[in-house]
Amino acid sequence: MNLLLFLFLSVLVAIFFVSLDLILRLMKLKLALAFLLSISFSYSQTQGVAFPTVGKGVSTPFVTDYHALGINTSALGWRPRYAGKKFTLGTTEMAFGVSSDSLNSKKLMNLSKTLINAAQHKNPNEIDYKRQMESVGNYAEAGVAINFDYNWLGFSYYNEKFGGIAFNIRESYSWYSKLNSQTTDLLFRGKVSSVFDSLTVVYGSDTSRIANNANISQDTLNNVISGSLNVPIQLSALTKGTQIQMLWSRSYNIGYGRKLFGKDSVFEVYAGLGARLITSMAMFNMTSDETGIRMFSSITPTFDINYGNVSGSNVKTKSKGLAPVMGTGYGIDLSASLILFNKLKIAVAVNNIGSVTYKRNVYKVKDTLFASFELGGVNSDNITQSVNQLVRDNGLLTLEGEQKYTVINASDFRFGVSFDPIKYVRIGLDIVAPFNKENPGSLQNPVYSVGADIIPVKWLQFSIGYYGGGIYKHNMPLGVTFILKDGAYEFGIASRDALSFFLKNGTSVSAALGFARVRF
Repeated sequence: MNLLLFLFLSVLVAIFFVSLDLILRLMKLKLALAFLLSISFSYSQTQGVAFPTVGKGVSTPFVTDYHALGINTSALGWRPRYAGKKFTLGTTEMAFGVSSDSLNSKKLMNLSKTLINAAQHKNPNEIDYKRQMESVGNYAEAGVAINFDYNWLGFSYYNEKFGGIAFNIRESYSWYSKLNSQTTDLLFRGKVSSVFDSLTVVYGSDTSRIANNANISQDTLNNVISGSLNVPIQLSALTKGTQIQMLWSRSYNIGYGRKLFGKDSVFEVYAGLGARLITSMAMFNMTSDETGIRMFSSITPTFDINYGNVSGSNVKTKSKGLAPVMGTGYGIDLSASLILFNKLKIAVAVNNIGSVTYKRNVYKVKDTLFASFELGGVNSDNITQSVNQLVRDNGLLTLEGEQKYTVINASDFRFGVSFDPIKYVRIGLDIVAPFNKENPGSLQNPVYSVGADIIPVKWLQFSIGYYGGGIYKHNMPLGVTFILKDGAYEFGIASRDALSFFLKNGTSVSAALGFARVRF
């Protein structure tokens, strides 16, 4: 038993230092939050910034205090785990994740470093033609999900008669992309893409057109000014099978939960209600399939996208300080839970019912003929830069302005069960499913998980679990939480897939951290 505990602690320590390096880099974006051109994640992370639950992958039957917002607000009415602690206050909690259904952990780690450098406004390591070809191979037909969540401030209060109430401010960014091979090739190689039949080359005052093939020298490629198709193709046909969704928002959340009826320690029924004001700084939603191409975008000037001569309604082109808000909306959460004999918890929740309406920098795509392209390819491994290549002046997409656009929220349904067989062990399972996976920020498929907490001493909690579904294959979350002075202070670190730090074929890289949670 001592040997197993030693091995477990050794793994946690290794994860701690690897994750800490990743997260300390992330903290540098705290004031700028220009993470948009970069990131973070598991697509639509199912535990948010609740680091005590990230390590086991199960949240619905376990979350408490302000961590319950957006997950299971009925938990606000549960009796606190730590006697006499009615208030909980927290800040500086974050979670970061990059996952893919086909990229391995080494490639995902390289992508993570590229994103973090972009978030810190460091000049990217420009990639050459060979690396562009590698990126085409990496991202073609690959589903890539990126998430970043940050808790600016969280507060909750509990009273046995009143119930529980909580408030927090949360920043979140999510990205999902799956590009067909032609779109990938165009975005990363630009005007020299293999999509084109011919290339226009300029040497001094001499302009000529040459046939495009794989044996053209690098010197010639450096002098290409455009690529052309002999027979133009419809944009919807060129991009068919491509999906890109991006969402950056800040939400102000409030929730209330309380006991409805039942006998203490025997049978207790709880209900919860939550609401949020959503302010969104960026939204991009593109789908190209057999029915055609559809794209709407509303992106803050922080992205520095030059739309050229495309006219739009209420266009904002410059900004100073915090990124301007492009859209506002709301979300509603409903939840209920049942506690039997203080050991078994069953909880269900529907979260984020609502919408956001964008009224600034709103554009949609026109399905036009595509014949030529003059832009270079994305000059780094940052897949999120592809949005700029798509919508900028002379970009891949042909745009027209819109007055406004309403996006239905990424709502989800949750079902969770937990059981406390003994004082030092808690086990649980969770199922999280999307209401509509077409909405930006939504899960793509249901995610299921099982997990457990092991509490060998009152100041230490180990968490371990398993989850799959969504775009995950087989993930093993792992975490450690330190609980000091009978719950008065709490901090910890976790990963949604600890195996990815050690296995070459891991499909995700993630970390969650919290070190400023106090109770009194």
